[in-house]
Amino acid sequence: MWDNYSKLAARIRVPTGLLVGAVYLVFAEPTARSLLAGASVALAGLLLRAISSGYVAKNQRLATGGPYAYTRHPLYLGSAVAGVGFCIAGGRWWFFLLLGIILAGIYWPVIRREEEHIRRLFPDQFAAYARVVPMLLPRLAAGHATGNPEEGFDWNLYWRHREYRALLAFAGIMFLLIGKIVWIGNR
Repeated sequence: MWDNYSKLAARIRVPTGLLVGAVYLVFAEPTARSLLAGASVALAGLLLRAISSGYVAKNQRLATGGPYAYTRHPLYLGSAVAGVGFCIAGGRWWFFLLLGIILAGIYWPVIRREEEHIRRLFPDQFAAYARVVPMLLPRLAAGHATGNPEEGFDWNLYWRHREYRALLAFAGIMFLLIGKIVWIGNR
């Protein structure tokens, strides 16, 4: 049953994000202050995603360098941080509740499913890596048994993963929120 649910979660992740994004834009009540604070937090999350995407060569090698030395899932952590930023920018308390439901109900099963996949691809490497690097919340010091010295940030990976789309989406959402402030007014 868990496997079926995690497959479903992986399949509905993007459409759910689009639906929630539409709801967010309709109900957001940004102020200049909430927008500035939220945009700063969201940008930090997007920066983490951008850096992380330049380290991961999907299904080819286990990423253990850069942000992957601190957390096994820096892309998802970056998404969560960006989500918190958007909640702050939107100015509605219940956005945080919605984000928590999405993280627990969709992202957590997807993370677990991806871990199973990575464990099958790199069984010995992943076991050693998982012993010293936490799944999601980063530790302050890099995992000692990790980090391939040959592995560094690769712009080609960043572009191949099309991570720039997250930055474009951020810019579009911020533009619409600024529009709400200007044309509808600060509440």
